[in-house]
Amino acid sequence: MIKKALCALPLALALVSTTSTAKAPEDILDELAAKSKSPYLTQSPQNRMMMPDNPAYDIAAEGEQLFKQKRGPKNASLEQCDFGKGPGVLKGAYVELPRYFSDTGKVMDFESRLVYCMKTLQGYTDNDPQIRQRHGNTDIMKLTTYIAMQSNGMPWNPPMNHPLEKAMRDAGEELFYRRAGPMDFNCATCHTNPSGTRIRASVLPNIKIPEEWTKAISWPAYRVGHEAVRSSQHRVLECLWQMRYPNLKPDSDVNIALISFWTDRARGQPAILPDMKR
Repeated sequence: MIKKALCALPLALALVSTTSTAKAPEDILDELAAKSKSPYLTQSPQNRMMMPDNPAYDIAAEGEQLFKQKRGPKNASLEQCDFGKGPGVLKGAYVELPRYFSDTGKVMDFESRLVYCMKTLQGYTDNDPQIRQRHGNTDIMKLTTYIAMQSNGMPWNPPMNHPLEKAMRDAGEELFYRRAGPMDFNCATCHTNPSGTRIRASVLPNIKIPEEWTKAISWPAYRVGHEAVRSSQHRVLECLWQMRYPNLKPDSDVNIALISFWTDRARGQPAILPDMKR
């Protein structure tokens, strides 16, 4: 294990140095935990110990290659993709999503914007595996991990200037608190309880405690129990599945609305990218 960690260290250091802060994700987590004394932030000391050797760094390295590689029917890279800060600008873009894009006339989260660029710049279609395969260590997840890392440590700051941005955020809040489904659950059932509340072994993050909530929404993250990196859309899908809701389609307005609301509630807190979770 020690030998593996030492071998991975140069790669981890190289990737961390390209992000927007000198602080590693584990250092950001330590500062948040010390500030809030949160049982949620300190529930997984084993994960904290493994964060410098996070397998997500390997996934991000593959994502960087994919980002710069010319691919698809149009034989183009993604280096001209505009995530909101200009073509090819990645630093700070992830923490300022979802946002309104004039070229599509709608609010998009990161994943839907990435797919849009893969279609328009590279020529992929929904039927191509590069887009169809979302979950697991896929092309989408490799790209997501690499690009998200460029915003590590930066504060969540989704814009709220366009009326549709505000409308999407408000729709997400309505969905967060709306009870529905066969179990009559909502997101608030789990995420508005006092700090330290558990479901089995898991301490639940409270949306009203910003230091907890930034950790909760810091996706992509490597899930040790899944042995894979997971995205924000996957987290929404899994939460709604646990509440016995119907499965969501990728890039749906429900996905984007919930992500818009939860990102707004973490506003000003530093992102932990990539994270490592249970």
